[in-house]
Amino acid sequence: MTNLTDDLTQAQEVSARKWLPILAKYRDPSRPRSLFELAVTCAGFVAFWAAAWAALSVSPWLALGIALLNGFWLVRLFLIQHDCGHQSFFVGRQTNDWIGRIIGVLTLTPYTVWKRGHSIHHANAGNLDRRGIGDVMTLTVDEFYQRGWLGRALYRAYRSPLVMFGLGPAYLFMLEHRLPLGLMRSGWRYWLSAMGTNLGIAVMIGMLYYFGGWQVVALIYVPTVISAATIGVWLFFVQHQFEDTYWDHEADWQLHDAALLGSSHYRLPAPLAWLTANIGIHHVHHLYARIPFYRLTEILRDYPALAEAQVLTLRESLSCARLHLWDKAGRRLVTFREAGHVWAAQQA
Repeated sequence: MTNLTDDLTQAQEVSARKWLPILAKYRDPSRPRSLFELAVTCAGFVAFWAAAWAALSVSPWLALGIALLNGFWLVRLFLIQHDCGHQSFFVGRQTNDWIGRIIGVLTLTPYTVWKRGHSIHHANAGNLDRRGIGDVMTLTVDEFYQRGWLGRALYRAYRSPLVMFGLGPAYLFMLEHRLPLGLMRSGWRYWLSAMGTNLGIAVMIGMLYYFGGWQVVALIYVPTVISAATIGVWLFFVQHQFEDTYWDHEADWQLHDAALLGSSHYRLPAPLAWLTANIGIHHVHHLYARIPFYRLTEILRDYPALAEAQVLTLRESLSCARLHLWDKAGRRLVTFREAGHVWAAQQA
């Protein structure tokens, strides 16, 4: 194993594709383990929900705080839905799809719509000529400075923390997901997914209001959803928006190199890694998406080369929020200030 691992770490000589037959042996899910992970996650979510509801009689602020923490359990449910979308959580396609659809009502995410958009993301991540669906909009330095002042201002606003991690997550999950945007003309199944999920959400909110009143909706349901949305968007952001990520035009773009080199290994403290279902091991996930999340740690244990690749710590990840534009010459993401220097040097 050691010699093979040493060979595979030579990124300049060996394609990332060489990992595929090695990773394939980890792809089979365990039905008992999957059921256990689903049950534990549902139990945690329900327990925090019940605690927040009970806390309403003590203090609305206490209820709000518990609801915000419950966002982590909802994120974990979303990541089970995510694995179902990759057909990696259970062996059977129908089991994956129905679990994914049901969880989608809780996560406000129409399963079939999201599944299609996410598959496009996996197929095109890091491809400068195929941006636009399932990714964070990222301009190159040249594209940014070729825009007018209004276009640059709008892009700056979009990439600002207030929008990216504040207004954006709430808009994405509470409004944008209500329609099959990007797939409006792609067939009835996407409309059925979106409208069916909307109906389930409406029934759920109606029942919460009927049994608990407006406080349960306003102080528990909405904060839990917004908390989960914000955590989820942050995780997705740092998984691909780090300084030495991978972007190339299609002529030079390689799918497996983009998967391995363009995805971070977000090394979180153990409790956060568990709550986020190991999605921080994103470079391995992108390289072989059919691996269940609970088997990703086995791969890092067996192959230290992957454990040390693209490592991004919690502290280091905070600086990713300052990176906004792709410098094609320097092959890195840069800040707006750095982009100004790059553009000035190009014009000199």
